[in-house]
Amino acid sequence: MNSDQEWSIQQIAKLAGTTSRTLRHYGDVGLLSPSSVGHNGYRYYDRSALVRLQRILLLRELGLGLPQIKDVLQRESSEAHALESHLAWLRQEQDRLARQIASVETTISALRGDERLMAENMFDGFDHTQYKDEVEQRWGTKAYADSDRWWRSMSADEKAAWQQQVSDLGRDWIAAAEAGIPADGEQAQTLARRHVEWLTGVPGTPAAVPGGDVKAYVIGLGEMYVADPRFGANYSTSEGGSAGAEFVRDALRVYAEANL
Repeated sequence: MNSDQEWSIQQIAKLAGTTSRTLRHYGDVGLLSPSSVGHNGYRYYDRSALVRLQRILLLRELGLGLPQIKDVLQRESSEAHALESHLAWLRQEQDRLARQIASVETTISALRGDERLMAENMFDGFDHTQYKDEVEQRWGTKAYADSDRWWRSMSADEKAAWQQQVSDLGRDWIAAAEAGIPADGEQAQTLARRHVEWLTGVPGTPAAVPGGDVKAYVIGLGEMYVADPRFGANYSTSEGGSAGAEFVRDALRVYAEANL
């Protein structure tokens, strides 16, 4: 690629599947500056700008809001290194999703064929151990050990029911966010109560420990949903971005302040 080559804002918008208005907004908020501006006011973007836009779009896909994306881009000086890290994460997610897809397909085939379900095959890809180091770092080795023991002690039916509870809660959060429900409204607060009940039902979490600071834990977890794209993606609305996670965070904070 010619390092001196530039593309017009219309060309980039078409290639990236976005709009010129969005690209101009990225420029206005300091995310993506054009490499040059023509005498007619048209914006042009060079190779470096294209790489930066790719990173912006990747982070948007993960559910980050524009302020969080700006922080990430400012912290990481090496574009190649940042993309390598992002690629590694995407490949890990690709593998996990492929295993989940295969697991669900196997279950569907068994159900349609009236075959015996193999419990050991039903939860491939639903790997709770992937966060072991992070849980231990945040809340200690006992927290992980307790939650791991609890998960392994459950039957296949109990695990399936728990997964369904998580799925239903996430679906209801997204529906409420897309409907524009206020975070302090009755519906959102009912969801927040369900969310806290779910958290307190998982051994090892600070919410389940007698005498633990449940209020601080719930509020902090809500903040993490917005800051960490891995968790924020669970509440991403059809419009993308971090609005869904921000709605969950705000509703949890209101509930915690009033009830915990």
